[in-house]
Amino acid sequence: MKQLTSRESEAESAGEALLPGTLPGTLPEALRAELIAFRRDMHMHPELGNQEFRTTAAIKARLEKAGLAPRVLPVGTGLICDIGTEGGTWSGDTPILAMRADIDALPIPDTKTECAYRSTVPDRAHACGHDVHTTVVLGAGLVLAELHRQGRLPRPVRLVFQPAEEVLPGGAADAIEGGALDGVGRIIAVHCDPRVDAGRIGLREGAITSACDRLEISLDGPGGHTARPHLTTDLVTAAARVVTDVPALVGRRVDTRAGLAVTWGRIESGHAPNVIPQHAELSGTVRCLDIEAWRQAPDIVVAAIDEVANLHRAKSEINYVRGVPPVVNDGAVTALLHDAMVARRGASAVENTEQSLGGEDFSWYLERVPGAMARLGVRPPGERTVRDLHQGDFDADEHAITVGVELFTAAALLDAATREA
Repeated sequence: MKQLTSRESEAESAGEALLPGTLPGTLPEALRAELIAFRRDMHMHPELGNQEFRTTAAIKARLEKAGLAPRVLPVGTGLICDIGTEGGTWSGDTPILAMRADIDALPIPDTKTECAYRSTVPDRAHACGHDVHTTVVLGAGLVLAELHRQGRLPRPVRLVFQPAEEVLPGGAADAIEGGALDGVGRIIAVHCDPRVDAGRIGLREGAITSACDRLEISLDGPGGHTARPHLTTDLVTAAARVVTDVPALVGRRVDTRAGLAVTWGRIESGHAPNVIPQHAELSGTVRCLDIEAWRQAPDIVVAAIDEVANLHRAKSEINYVRGVPPVVNDGAVTALLHDAMVARRGASAVENTEQSLGGEDFSWYLERVPGAMARLGVRPPGERTVRDLHQGDFDADEHAITVGVELFTAAALLDAATREA
């Protein structure tokens, strides 16, 4: 992994020795305890995308207490906060390193039975770790603000607390429109990974997530009696063939290495066993490993659906909802995260990670500026049971908060050291 270590000599020549524990910006014990309490409070009060008013207010209040000037996004939730800029506003003369967190929760119940901080809101849960992401960026901001007061923060940093990551096509567009990337030279993020032990991160140069779109299909026909399917459109069979044949057709119309896959989550039709229905509905997702294939996906998928539907004399109406492209990690920014983690915890704390089939709207930032996302380990070391993301029993080892904060503060310092003109 030469590309992950090439910046070491640059950082050392700028006066930053990459030895664990030598960089400033570690997490004081009192602040660590406060951040854990903040995360637990957020976990108990999850809010869905574009409804994160309590969460936004809590983040804003803590940043203002630290003497910072956060700005709530125009959409009313989420916020941006600059550290080390004149009057808290970017002046346009220094590229900013941005740190992004997502603040929304999922519409699923919290099923943890022995947890003092389980969700207090029915059918709402922080089951993807966004409470951890938010706490990491908040904590990094507080530590960096203190370094700035001490005159030890050489370049400005921006905190981005983004709403509605779970709502396709994601709240990143609102954050970008609200100025999240104005003056930004690089952007970094973490995502909880329950397969990686707390205390470690996973990194990958290039695509680290997949594209994700949503499909909604209606099929219609005249209906009729099941005794005479030849006189009508056998809509149930037509729907079944769409379910089975469309993924097969799509898989043969792009390079198989692109990983373009259609997967169904819902099919609904009919009311009686002896009546051929007039209407059927299907919905599912389109996922893709390759960004070029993702750009072709709508035409390919829609054509395949129409072909199968026409073969069975069903009229199709297709709503193809564009989601997010893959998160494609920039090589230099991936190297920055690698070197930051090595500086904090040594080379053994970094592992290679595979490309996930999950989607993440952090990708929209990377369409505009270089950046990278790290997998933040949240599995208690030695635990064999994996509490997967988007499950009601998901939880995180809170040591990950300390790791994330110190990773980001080290990244801010090394970014400054290695980008000096």
